[in-house]
Amino acid sequence: MIKLWPAIDLIDRQSVRLTEGDYNTSETMPRSAEESILFYQQYECVDRIHIVDLIGAKSQRSVEMTYIRDLVSISQKPIEVGGGIRHAETIQSYLSYGIDYCIVGTKAIQDIQWLTEMTQLFPGKLYVSVDAYDTKIKINGWLEDAQCDLFEYIAQIEHLSLGGIIYTDISKDGKMSGPNFTRTSQLVSHTKLPVIASGGIRNQHDLLRLEQSGVAAAIVGKAAHHPDFWEGLQ
Repeated sequence: MIKLWPAIDLIDRQSVRLTEGDYNTSETMPRSAEESILFYQQYECVDRIHIVDLIGAKSQRSVEMTYIRDLVSISQKPIEVGGGIRHAETIQSYLSYGIDYCIVGTKAIQDIQWLTEMTQLFPGKLYVSVDAYDTKIKINGWLEDAQCDLFEYIAQIEHLSLGGIIYTDISKDGKMSGPNFTRTSQLVSHTKLPVIASGGIRNQHDLLRLEQSGVAAAIVGKAAHHPDFWEGLQ
């Protein structure tokens, strides 16, 4: 069974979901972040919990760090955090609070030298979040075009000591219409780094197709709040 990483996206300590990364579409989820953690950790198939500081991603600095530190205290599962991480000090602070992995995006895409240095300081602890429309990478909370091609960028970071690549097709995100299976499969074939699929995952059939394509793990957002998604899972 593919590893599951349920997502908790935060705005002002509220668990929310966006559609295509549009902050104007913010929708509060039925479970709070605390309730979500307690629910998800009962499943063995949940390998870790994925938390994103959405305002941090937009404002280019960590905003929810204190609250996330509180969430760590109730989780029995590993936690990874992303959103607004731009400095080694931020990564070090998160790790010191018990966060297991950090997700870097904008800074890692704009400054590969910085990413190289961070992977040397924190080998295996960092995941690069690559969010794109088709193959055009977006940055700063998906609000800006990075002027960078998905596959060209991955080729440049292939050799680094990363935990993996988190790939989101922005056009699929939050719609529960299925992930971009074709592009995700191409990415798996393009890199030796583990690929984590995110965006649009609806059900266990989607998980099976992703697993068959070689995806290492799946980040599940809105679907994780529907009881039928979990039927039969342990």
